[in-house]
Amino acid sequence: MYNASPPPQHPHSYPHPHPHPPPYAHIAQPPPFPVVRMRGLPFDCAEADIIDFFHGLDIVDILLVHKGERFSGEAFCVLGYPLQVDFALQRNKQNMGRRYIEVFRSKRQEYYKAIANEVSEVQGRSPPRRSIRRAKSIDKSKDSAEHTGVLRLRGLPYSARKNDLLDFFKDLVLSEDAVHIVLNSDGRPSGEAFVEFQSADDSKEAMVKDRMTLGSRYIELFPSSREELDESVSRRR
Repeated sequence: MYNASPPPQHPHSYPHPHPHPPPYAHIAQPPPFPVVRMRGLPFDCAEADIIDFFHGLDIVDILLVHKGERFSGEAFCVLGYPLQVDFALQRNKQNMGRRYIEVFRSKRQEYYKAIANEVSEVQGRSPPRRSIRRAKSIDKSKDSAEHTGVLRLRGLPYSARKNDLLDFFKDLVLSEDAVHIVLNSDGRPSGEAFVEFQSADDSKEAMVKDRMTLGSRYIELFPSSREELDESVSRRR
């Protein structure tokens, strides 16, 4: 039987193993940023309310959006995984108190833009993000409160660690053992912490940090006590 040899080919004429590779086939696409936007929140809404609303999901960060000194009723919530966005969207039009809440997909750029707006407003005004009447009543109670050397912090980023708080109070002498980050019932950071200073005078001096920012969040400081610290820490064990 006659076997014809194939005609010789030019070295550059052999077919490419993938003559038409699909577009972006070798480019790894990053997963979508896991953030949702909420609308219609009660005007007295706190971060704890949003954590309860999304119970069972991993909350990485919550950003309450303000207009001027008032809460706008909107917030951004960053979740632990992209898949959890779908679960968060299932809570759309569920109630928080008497209000039904709208939940939308959002984007990284919208979240970062909202952070930039919040930081800009906080740095450009004092007192930040509260009605004047409420701010005066809160400030008056803080000024008249007795200092015991313990402060309670509220509004911390959920990613905040002890070293972040040591840096926040870097002008005062603190040890790592003096910082207590409060966990919620699920064992996750609650956004609150207690700090034990060496003296009542030190804690009073530290109040100058009230409503200053840590990362993208402004932090509220309140005079507290050793009893409140022990109760809060033991309740979440």
